[in-house]
Amino acid sequence: MKLFVYVTCPDREEAGKIAATLVEKRLVACTNIMAPHEAVYQWKGKVESATEIAIVMKTRSDLFEDVREEILKLHSYETPCIVALPIEKGHAPFLNWIEEETV
Repeated sequence: MKLFVYVTCPDREEAGKIAATLVEKRLVACTNIMAPHEAVYQWKGKVESATEIAIVMKTRSDLFEDVREEILKLHSYETPCIVALPIEKGHAPFLNWIEEETV
C-alpha cells in the first residue's frame, strides 16, 4: 500500500531539510512543501497559535516506521505531527513510480 505522510514544521528551513533528507535516502518518492498556514491548538493547558509549514510525502506503508524515525531525528517539536493516510486508489503509473523511487 502507498501512503501520504503528513508532517507539520515550524518553518520552511526545517521542512526543507526533512523533505530533502527523506528523498535523498529514498524513504519517500516525493514531497510537497505547502504554503505557511496558521495552526491553533491546545498545548499544556493553553490555547496557542503558530505559523507552520506542512509537508505531504509519498511513500510505501512498509517504510513508514523508517520515515517516522528519520523525521524524529530532524524535527524540533517535542510532539511533532507525523501521520500516515492510505492511498486507496490512484493513477497506476504514479503509484508505480512511488514504488520505483523508494527503497
